[in-house]
Amino acid sequence: MLKFIPIKAHAGIVGFESPATEYTQLGLDLDQLLIDHPSATYIGIAEGESMKGDGIFSGDLLIVDRSQTIKDQDVVVANLNGVFVCKKIDKVQRCLVSSGRGFPPYFLREGDEFQIEGVVTRSIRLHRPFKKQL
Repeated sequence: MLKFIPIKAHAGIVGFESPATEYTQLGLDLDQLLIDHPSATYIGIAEGESMKGDGIFSGDLLIVDRSQTIKDQDVVVANLNGVFVCKKIDKVQRCLVSSGRGFPPYFLREGDEFQIEGVVTRSIRLHRPFKKQL
């Protein structure tokens, strides 16, 4: 189990003292911290640049919760005509919206095979690639 150090990490270096010099050890389970509904949650890997405006980059981990009620403008993972996509859902205009520049919205049409697989509740940036193949 990891230990949680309740400090705010600043990007700049301002001193030499370790920020962990005085800290409270709290038990930290990443599953409990990141996953609200374990039996309804899966983890995917983002691919592509279409969601950069929402801070989701290619290679990021996506925590997807199938139990969430889908709200307008939620970031979702969906199966669109046999392809998994990560987009914002516009329930009013019935379209999928990318937040990256140069990606037009996709308006759902009659005949599309479309199923929302879950709401992206969190994304995690990997600063080093996995050593093991997933």
